[in-house]
Amino acid sequence: MKRRTAILIGVGVLVACAAGAGVYLSRPPDVPAVTVETLRRRDLDALVSASGKIQPKRQVNVSANTMGRVTRLAVQEGERVRAGQFLLEIDPRSLEGQLQRGEASVAAARSSLQQTRTTVEQARATLDLARQNLNRQEELWKDGLTTRESLERAQSEVTVREVELRTRQQEIQTREEQIKQEQAGLATTRYNLSQVIISSPMEGIVTRRNIEEGENVMVGTMNNAGTVLLTIADMSIVEAEVEVDETDIPTVTLGQEARITIDAVPDRTFRGHVTEIGNSPIQTTGADAATPRATNFKVVITLDEAIPDIRPGFSCTAEITTSTRKAAVSVPIQAVTVRDMLYDTSGTLIHEPPPPRLSRFQLARRGEVDTTAGPPEPPPGQTRRETEGVFVLRDGRAVFVPIKVGIAGERYFEVLSGVTENDQIITGPFNSVRALADGAEVRLQDPVPTR
Repeated sequence: MKRRTAILIGVGVLVACAAGAGVYLSRPPDVPAVTVETLRRRDLDALVSASGKIQPKRQVNVSANTMGRVTRLAVQEGERVRAGQFLLEIDPRSLEGQLQRGEASVAAARSSLQQTRTTVEQARATLDLARQNLNRQEELWKDGLTTRESLERAQSEVTVREVELRTRQQEIQTREEQIKQEQAGLATTRYNLSQVIISSPMEGIVTRRNIEEGENVMVGTMNNAGTVLLTIADMSIVEAEVEVDETDIPTVTLGQEARITIDAVPDRTFRGHVTEIGNSPIQTTGADAATPRATNFKVVITLDEAIPDIRPGFSCTAEITTSTRKAAVSVPIQAVTVRDMLYDTSGTLIHEPPPPRLSRFQLARRGEVDTTAGPPEPPPGQTRRETEGVFVLRDGRAVFVPIKVGIAGERYFEVLSGVTENDQIITGPFNSVRALADGAEVRLQDPVPTR
């Protein structure tokens, strides 16, 4: 008897469970809960963000024009210098010896010129004597008192002396050109000697020092850049050199305002404006040239305010304001979605009836069939196309409204057409917005406070 009672109780429990499950699966699922935001007007700024480095507007790499050993070094890295201040000296002894040799060469050339001028005077005197002898021989020849041989000898002597005089005169010109050559070499040596003392070309900060006292300096050649001794930067005007993606470059123009944040100066934002836009993309060299990378252009932003304790090479991020809209109707970015919508021949949107709400049992069965099939074919004369828009809450339903957007702010799109101020736009949750169908029934969750 007890066993039969237990069996009857078990059967009753199973029947009750089956009935409960049937009721549960036959009920439609809960209406999705959504959050909405009431549209209002707000100021929007379209921003282009880029990262880069802080650099001074003016920077000079100090190199040497003469080679030698550094004998005096008067500055340290990070020290502020004035224009014309002594920086370092290169050993001048080698150039001093070259200067003495140059001066001696010029003196020898002048002495040689003076000797040549003396020989010219001697040649001129010898020519005068030869001409006087020729005149006497011609008079004697007229009187028949000399031989033809003597006359011809006197004529030849005059010719030889004339050639000799012209040669001596040409030597004077050669000696004068030689003096000019020696003087030019002497001037070069004097200039090189003046370059052994290197002074600051401008006021600024020594941002780099690549030389130590006692080291040798190499002079740059065609294939060798030479030794960069010091780098002096004028930090009174600072620039941010950033790399902007090619897709953003068309919207960047000269004079646009920018906000710069510097990693080494936290919790502060600095103002600036665009002063230079590269016309050619940034070229990569070395090992990076073989690695595919995005095409970027250099944009220079001049900071409008002084920054204390700033150094070249600091990492920075710039946000360039490319467009501004005042009191523009705007929608949250997360509310904008894309749907395949039906249009008639005149291009008017046709709102199709929403799909019926399936029971939980039907939803469970739906997972066993192929759900990848697209929407049904449109009727003749009608077309489907992807449309960007938002879902507006109207009478408890999500109505898809196509929109045309303008600039994009940090969190909102400017709306040019489609929705108006005070419309309630469905903003979330994300999964709900993603799965919503045009005309679907929804219920309101806790609304997001209007900001």
